[in-house]
Amino acid sequence: MNYFYILYSAALNQFYIGHTSESLQERLRKHLSNHAGFTSKSKDWIIVYHEEFETNSLAYKRELEVKKWKSRKRLEKMIQESNK
Repeated sequence: MNYFYILYSAALNQFYIGHTSESLQERLRKHLSNHAGFTSKSKDWIIVYHEEFETNSLAYKRELEVKKWKSRKRLEKMIQESNK
């Protein structure tokens, strides 16, 4: 399975948007490990949203679609509605 996902860091008060063909737990583990990159700035990332896709290219397409929104409010609304 392939995933589009959103992480949240309370320490940074920021979201991270990505996609993966790995399990979500494995991908989160890698974000929390010692590495270079945006998510290395904090170690409190949690998965707040995800969608499943048949192919990695569809998950990537969804990632690009959401990133183009450039709207934190729209992102927060999508996350909130998924938790109802």
